[in-house]
Amino acid sequence: MTSTPNTDLVFVPFGGVGEIGMNLALYGYGPPRARKWLMVDCGLGFPGSELPGIDVVYPDIAFVEKIAKDVVAICITHAHEDHIGALVTLWPKLKCRVYATPFAAGLLEVKRLNEPGAPSIDIRPVHAGAVLDLDPFTVEYVAVAHSIPEANALAITTPLGRVVHTGDWKIDPEPGVGNRIDEARLRALGEEGVDVLICDSTNILREGDSFSESDVARVLQPLIAEASGRVVITTFASNVARLRAIAEAAQACGRTVVVAGRAMDRVVQVARDCGYLDGLPGFHSPEMLPNLQRDKTVVIATGSQGEPRAAMMRASQNDHPSIKLGPGDRVIFSSRAIPGNAREVHRVINNLCNLGVEVITDHDHLVHCSGHPRRGEVAQMYEWVRPKSAVPVHGEAHHLTQHVAFAKSRGVEHALSARDGDMVQLLPGPPTIVNRLPHGRLLKDGDVVLSEEDGTVRERNKLAFAGVVSVALAVDKKGDLVGDPDVVFAGVPKKGKFGEDMGEVIDEALFATFDGLPRARRRDPDTVSTAIERSLRGAIYSVWGKKPIVHVMVVSA
Repeated sequence: MTSTPNTDLVFVPFGGVGEIGMNLALYGYGPPRARKWLMVDCGLGFPGSELPGIDVVYPDIAFVEKIAKDVVAICITHAHEDHIGALVTLWPKLKCRVYATPFAAGLLEVKRLNEPGAPSIDIRPVHAGAVLDLDPFTVEYVAVAHSIPEANALAITTPLGRVVHTGDWKIDPEPGVGNRIDEARLRALGEEGVDVLICDSTNILREGDSFSESDVARVLQPLIAEASGRVVITTFASNVARLRAIAEAAQACGRTVVVAGRAMDRVVQVARDCGYLDGLPGFHSPEMLPNLQRDKTVVIATGSQGEPRAAMMRASQNDHPSIKLGPGDRVIFSSRAIPGNAREVHRVINNLCNLGVEVITDHDHLVHCSGHPRRGEVAQMYEWVRPKSAVPVHGEAHHLTQHVAFAKSRGVEHALSARDGDMVQLLPGPPTIVNRLPHGRLLKDGDVVLSEEDGTVRERNKLAFAGVVSVALAVDKKGDLVGDPDVVFAGVPKKGKFGEDMGEVIDEALFATFDGLPRARRRDPDTVSTAIERSLRGAIYSVWGKKPIVHVMVVSA
């Protein structure tokens, strides 16, 4: 492989750099006007409180759509939603080959089958150790451990040099399910020469090494054995090693396993197809719980992040049709709250405590471990790979900044902190930001995908802040009202600051404004509508201190 003049290798993240989640990145090779592109991952993110009503968030791939004919493939590193969750929705805009391991491919297919009208995606199976010729890229899948089976780093080689894209990873000598990190191959890559390391930054703020899944498994078994009543364990559905550890512990304690939650059902189905639950008896559905002894069951439930309709939230509200909890029962949160979810998780915990349930979290026992590397493990990665340069990813601004400093402390000559939308020239020369591309988010709102620039969410936030007043009135050809106006308001207090009746405030402003308009102007619906809207906002503000959204519809009678 030889490079041609004016050729470079660039890296452009459209998600996951400056934030955690929604991972999608492009690698481009060739002259600036004739690059070929490789996409790595296609994940979703989860909305915060600033996006009311939005289900999930996708990266905006408007730029990728423009160069779709030059995208040689999409390589999936692993099957977490923040790496594959947008693929079913966004793939029809690209229609290129997708490479994924059997577990990731299985979850994608189950996801596709559960979405009416979803496209049949061109997925090519790939395993750890595979080398793909995706001219001008050679892509090698290198096994790493993570909190889901079949995670891989990617060694991406071009005529200009080699990049190692770690994906999500950790060093776990006993991962329980799935591969250990392929230290030998990473060391060999380091010997052969690695120009740039694109590395996970999630736990770069934490010292030492992460715990092993085997450590968690050893803690869970006695916690199940000691429980006098029903045991419910909530964890990330995709953590098959954790599911297996719970099932093995339950079996050792003579308990039957019940699985509650559609996401958990899908993962269990694919994990069994891939052989990761071999040797374990079948799991039961929640409908079986009334027929099972409380002290002979373990329920594995979705909802570790406080999701409103997940099994755990419903059970904590005594609203689940099958999972009923009370004194003597034990709930184990074998998880940690993702940033932004802490309030909802605490809500579930408080609900459970009000029911008299014993709650155990990672503050009490080692019932959870991260799938991402702490500083000690990141140091090992740098020692094995020995990159000339580093570009940290998968982290918020603080993570990336700290990772840059850490990389330099490990002897890396050049380290660069990039953000979503930055075009980073990786080679030749040290990493440099050479352009900034359009980027952003797409918002899934029910069955509709909205642009981030769409005004829908802004309107919802205004409604949440100050409510809405709707007025409908009819005006005849003489400019007189026909009947009484119809007024409805929601999210607005019934009384003002001095006890004023809000309905009377609205009526007085409405009629005073209408009567104050010259008769000729009353015949213009737009004039009437605008005048009343302004008047009502001002009148309500004078007694409340906030201006609601006001809609006025004028009908000519």
